[in-house]
Amino acid sequence: MINEEKVKVMTRLAMYEQHEGKTHLPVSRYYRSDYIGLALIKNFFLASIGYIMALAAVASFFIDFLMENIHKMDLILLGSYVLIGYIAVLVIYSILTYVQYSVRYSRAKKSVRQYYMDLTRLEKIYDREGKKAPARANSRRV
Repeated sequence: MINEEKVKVMTRLAMYEQHEGKTHLPVSRYYRSDYIGLALIKNFFLASIGYIMALAAVASFFIDFLMENIHKMDLILLGSYVLIGYIAVLVIYSILTYVQYSVRYSRAKKSVRQYYMDLTRLEKIYDREGKKAPARANSRRV
C-alpha cells in the first residue's frame, strides 16, 4: 500500500531539487567565510578588468587631448588619481559583493535547512517501514 506521507515528502523534495535547490544546494556545501571569500576574489579580478577597460575607453575617447598635452601634464598626479579611483571602485564593489553574497548565503542556508528536515522526515518514514517489514517476513516463514 502507498504511504501518502512518504509520497508528499518525496514530491516536496523533488520539487525543491528541481527549482530552488539548483542554486541553494551548491551554496550550502561551503562555509560562509569560504563562500564569501571566493566571491570577493572573483570580484577583485572582475572589478580590475572592468576598471582597466573603462580607463582604456576614457583614454581612447580623449586620445587627441592626451597626445597633444602629455608633455604638460603632471603624470604622477594623473597616476595617483587613477590609483585612487581604482581603490575606490574596488572598495565599493567589494562591499556590495560582501553584502550580496552574505544575503545569498543566509537565504540558501535557511532554505536548505527545511530541505534537510524533509530528508530526515523521509528517513524516519523508511525506518518505520523497515521495522515493519521484517516482522511480516518472519511471520510468513513460520
